[in-house]
Amino acid sequence: MNETQLRERLAEHGRLLFGRGYSVGSAGNISVRLPDGYLMTPTNSCLGRLDPDRISKLDPQWRHVSGDKPSKEVFMHRAVLETRPEAGAVVHLHSTHATAIACLASPGEAAPIPPLTPYFVMRVGRVLPVVRYYRPGDAAMEPAIAEAARQARAMLLANHGPVVSGKTLDDAVYAAEELEEAAKLALLLQGREARRLTPAEVEDLLTTFG
Repeated sequence: MNETQLRERLAEHGRLLFGRGYSVGSAGNISVRLPDGYLMTPTNSCLGRLDPDRISKLDPQWRHVSGDKPSKEVFMHRAVLETRPEAGAVVHLHSTHATAIACLASPGEAAPIPPLTPYFVMRVGRVLPVVRYYRPGDAAMEPAIAEAARQARAMLLANHGPVVSGKTLDDAVYAAEELEEAAKLALLLQGREARRLTPAEVEDLLTTFG
């Protein structure tokens, strides 16, 4: 896609995520890698009402060059996209069930959601690190996010929410949606003897689908 198409797709995904309740008010932000920099949702913007023409653009050094001022959590996206050169987009949401897991899990935990479904393993992976709590907008979390991104495509920020990367914008959004559904299942099944995918079944999925 060219930049204009990506702006439109970003706004479309924002509307859908907001409509499903995966972000509320001005919560959540999305970034996309471009050949000449990055697109990012503006600060204090609502994912449900994004104007494609006003989406922030940053240069390769993450300097704001056009559009509205970018999200105050630009460092979060920088940490992931610079650590994972294969990633083309990052989605940060405050989706209810994933955030609930982020409140229950211990910082440093590597797999707070069990492998219950194949699509969770295929889209999110084997590891889902939990980054310790930082105040929203605190740039001090950047090294911790970069460290988590070295281990996995997605992570949970303690008491905050999920951060998910993908090869493309579509991939990142689909993975974020899958993470939310997996978190919902994990909470619904808490305290019950649910069947988990075996290590061999997880390995087969990762070998087959990457």
